[in-house]
Amino acid sequence: MNTGIKQIPDPARETRRITWIGLGVNLFLTAVKFVTGIAGSSQAVIADAFHSFSDIITDVAVLFGVRYWSAPADEDHPYGHSRIETIITAFIALALFTAGIGIGWNAVSTIRNPDVVRPRLIAVIGAAFSIILKEYLYHWTVRVGKRIKSQALIANAWHHRSDAFSSIPALIAVLLASLLPGLAFIDHLGAFIVSLFIAKVSWDLIKPTLSELTDRGADQRDIERIKTIALEVEGVKEVHAIRSRRHGRGFFLDLHVLVDDDKTVRDGHEITRTVKHRLLESGPGIIDVIIHLEPFITCTRTLKR
Repeated sequence: MNTGIKQIPDPARETRRITWIGLGVNLFLTAVKFVTGIAGSSQAVIADAFHSFSDIITDVAVLFGVRYWSAPADEDHPYGHSRIETIITAFIALALFTAGIGIGWNAVSTIRNPDVVRPRLIAVIGAAFSIILKEYLYHWTVRVGKRIKSQALIANAWHHRSDAFSSIPALIAVLLASLLPGLAFIDHLGAFIVSLFIAKVSWDLIKPTLSELTDRGADQRDIERIKTIALEVEGVKEVHAIRSRRHGRGFFLDLHVLVDDDKTVRDGHEITRTVKHRLLESGPGIIDVIIHLEPFITCTRTLKR
């Protein structure tokens, strides 16, 4: 029966569903790339197969991690378990970077090998499959990740896209090297370009996780927005000592709110309750707020002294 109530997706279930689909696609692509890369004697496509294999590792990491970061707060973790998602995101980025370094090193160390084998066109199949399937999987995964606000899922989506992007130079390298006998070394060059794509994506993923793990706060634009929302509440005279720290998908926030010193405790409580409600409702991704109430006149006199 339709109750007219909008159904809110379960983040953990959505994450598991799209990640299992991605895992199946990655298993298929890894096998296809290895087979066609070996059959076609293409180092670029074999390197791309290792990239797909690293996707399998990160898919497993997401499936393992979602059990824990989606768990509710408990006595040992009163602020929840969102940092586990950050750690998983960092792991994905490091796995990507490690794969990129390995692929790049192997390509550079063998590019001058006089026995370089000319790739055959069959290797194109693996790269072509990867471009089509992984780009589609990227759009699907990132859409789900944004809907449920999961940084780990968005990171995994970019891992899918990096696989699609890295298959493009592999495809071009195989085509050129197989059609032009004197350019067999281009297959190695293509593998090196693949490694650069992987390294760039890994840095883009790990940068925001470092900000969170070092307790970086909201930027100045968000601080001004927080101050504006608080000052719009009737009875608030001033706001200061705003502090924040990122945690998972949002911020924990504390601030001082100043009201007239002739207000009763009940009045002050109602004002701060309204400030908290509006910040949680309209603020920049705020998870929770702690407000310290101060008398406006007394505080300003103290400051003047």
